[in-house]
Amino acid sequence: MLVLGIESSCDETGVALYHSVDGLLAHRIHSQIAMHTEYGGVVPELASRDHIRRALPLTEACLAEAGRRLNELDAIAYTQGPGLAGALLVGASVANALGFALQKPVIGVHHLEGHLLSPLLADPPPTFPFVALLVSGGHTQLMAVRGIGEYQLLGETVDDAAGEAFDKSAKLLGLGYPGGPALSRLADAGDPKRFTLPRPMLHSGDLDLSFSGLKTAVLNLVRQQTPLDDATRADICAAFQEAIVDVLTRKCLAALKQTGMQRLVIAGGVGANRQLRAALDDATAKRRMQVFYPPLSLCTDNGAMIAFAGAMRLKEARHEYSYCAKPRWPLASLPAA
Repeated sequence: MLVLGIESSCDETGVALYHSVDGLLAHRIHSQIAMHTEYGGVVPELASRDHIRRALPLTEACLAEAGRRLNELDAIAYTQGPGLAGALLVGASVANALGFALQKPVIGVHHLEGHLLSPLLADPPPTFPFVALLVSGGHTQLMAVRGIGEYQLLGETVDDAAGEAFDKSAKLLGLGYPGGPALSRLADAGDPKRFTLPRPMLHSGDLDLSFSGLKTAVLNLVRQQTPLDDATRADICAAFQEAIVDVLTRKCLAALKQTGMQRLVIAGGVGANRQLRAALDDATAKRRMQVFYPPLSLCTDNGAMIAFAGAMRLKEARHEYSYCAKPRWPLASLPAA
């Protein structure tokens, strides 16, 4: 079965083709970072308009790369939510219009389920069950995953997501937008031991997380060290990154211990962070556990994860064409596949 996947939940337009036997055939991503940089963050209306411009050309490019034609599609999957309402409606419109024109079924995919399942596109893929850490700019959650649609929330951030804390702290340090990757690069040149930053909720006794206080600690440091020289800025970045990595690693280990599971899956944009990967690799290896990540190109929002999740839910495909978006959509509400 050949599935076209369309991702348009925020500021990246992703399109991909996934075949249930041959695997991922093609995927393309257009990032809107350059467009939003001058505003210091995502402008929803501009994001929606750019998705309109990009969706069909990216679809044509994927088909050409894979050597396939539109009429060969068996289904079209799209991100139905959560996300920006206008951006989601673009993907929903394109998917349903194509489905209606081709008389093919469409599948509304949950954005977080796409991320959650994206490591299954890695080589080798994990097997169920596993603990998953969804860690991105908008979400930080620990889940027990026993199968497609069998998700149990173990813990989540009570305030800022980890990626959000990266971006906000980067802004405090004058690193611009998007700040998270810039902060991580600068951290590589810094001394993480020069400054001591808190590890929020590390000993809370549960699997919830918090990063707002860490961001406030960065603000206080910036005020104390003003004016900032390059070395001090790098040292603060290194201390901040080490604090987040420490909290995430120890919470993941606690989740593995609590569930008795031996496999850990990392998904979402922050999952591309090299220090986080190194810490998790080391921690799981010492305990004879396994950790899995999606390919680096599939850590951020992308169409491949939507096409794959759609293929996993083909039995839910519908010939009912409606422009339905769900900006707020609890992952726990999904049925088992």
